[in-house]
Amino acid sequence: MMTSEESLSLVPATHEAIYNRFAPHQKRWILFHVSFVGLLAMFIQSTFVPSIPRIAKDLDLTDAVVSLAYSISILANAIGVLIWSAYSSFYGCRTIYLWGMPFICIGSCGVALSASLQSLLFWRFMQMFGCAGALSLGFGVIGHIHKLEERGTVIGTFFSIILIGETVAPFVGGAATQYWSWRNLHYFIAAWGSLEMLFIYLSFPETSHPGTLGIDKLPSRGSVHIARVNPLSSLWLLRSPNVFVVMFVSTIVTNTNHVLLVPLAHTIGVRYGITNEAIIGALFLPNGLGSFTGALIAGRLSDAVARRWREKRGGAWCPEDRLRAAWIGGLIIPWSIGASGLITTYIGGPIGLALNILCLYVNGVAVDLVLGPLTVYNVDINHARSAEATAACMASRSLITSAATAIIVPSIQRMGVAWTDIIAAVLAVIGQCIVSFTIRYGDRMRAIVDVGFSTIENN
Repeated sequence: MMTSEESLSLVPATHEAIYNRFAPHQKRWILFHVSFVGLLAMFIQSTFVPSIPRIAKDLDLTDAVVSLAYSISILANAIGVLIWSAYSSFYGCRTIYLWGMPFICIGSCGVALSASLQSLLFWRFMQMFGCAGALSLGFGVIGHIHKLEERGTVIGTFFSIILIGETVAPFVGGAATQYWSWRNLHYFIAAWGSLEMLFIYLSFPETSHPGTLGIDKLPSRGSVHIARVNPLSSLWLLRSPNVFVVMFVSTIVTNTNHVLLVPLAHTIGVRYGITNEAIIGALFLPNGLGSFTGALIAGRLSDAVARRWREKRGGAWCPEDRLRAAWIGGLIIPWSIGASGLITTYIGGPIGLALNILCLYVNGVAVDLVLGPLTVYNVDINHARSAEATAACMASRSLITSAATAIIVPSIQRMGVAWTDIIAAVLAVIGQCIVSFTIRYGDRMRAIVDVGFSTIENN
């Protein structure tokens, strides 16, 4: 069993060779592929919301009814990420990417052709189901081809490219709906997915380590083999206190963003008299830019911290050392969200608005300074099942977040924006305390439930 005090300063040459299978330019090409698949997934998720009023008008429905498609999206994402990640451990990431793309293309065309609520919900579910594995598969691929000491930086780059989509997609969706057509937008997404599928088929290799896939262990391989894989098996990883901590803390810090952004029109918009939808939409930009900045910093920072502490330990690897990089973000988050609530309540005019914009940016940076180390830590300790471990956390986080976001606006209406933000800040402090506890006692936590954690030899 792996322990924090394990000391292995020499890595076998055969282990090094696993990460030298691909030349640097091939690794960059692979990163390009997985990043743009993730970017596509983020566009599919984020371009839909600005289109809701126009879709409702075209289908003769209410905005609230069409918003059911957003709830369907969360459900499809939670189900899809578990299924795709479970099958990736058997067939490999390349195969699962190729399986998911047709769902995106067909689902997008179906959304574009929808003439009723039933068809819209069905095709939106298929579309989101197809792209659900983009992030977990991307983390898995990066873990396959990059060594422990460089993994954080690459995952940070992956995150930052995806967050470009999260930042600009709402504006692209709104502009396309206003000046083009929401139907044409989804035809464009289908074309993008088809192009990505072609590129993956022609130039994306299988990155899993030789002999580790389930299909590699079959006594004989026919031309077609359909395996029975339990998609819920990934959730069983959450019985480990360490994996549960990653899920729980990442959910807490992500929800601080939701507390600021979901009710933006009702908080900052109302307080400062902003009614123009374009300006309200522009207020999302600082948080997105902050997330982009934080993702770039977090990856390099977590790698640097992991290397420095490994040197201090004389070459011994303690996976929890990477979590020390989350300290900065963990300290900033409570202040940024708490300050935003107090500023909105007590400071009016341009000064209050400017300070809130600063809080949105700072919170975006801080959230990713925490999410980055947590994500890479999850990949480090579950290297052989990194896609599944990531999927288990993402699916659980999606379900919890969908419930949590439903109570944000009622909470603001009942208690006010200041107390709602303060409660979120207190939860963020609790999350940081949990991270600190894990840094100190992570080896004992892993000993409680060993789900097949990675060691330095196979990482």
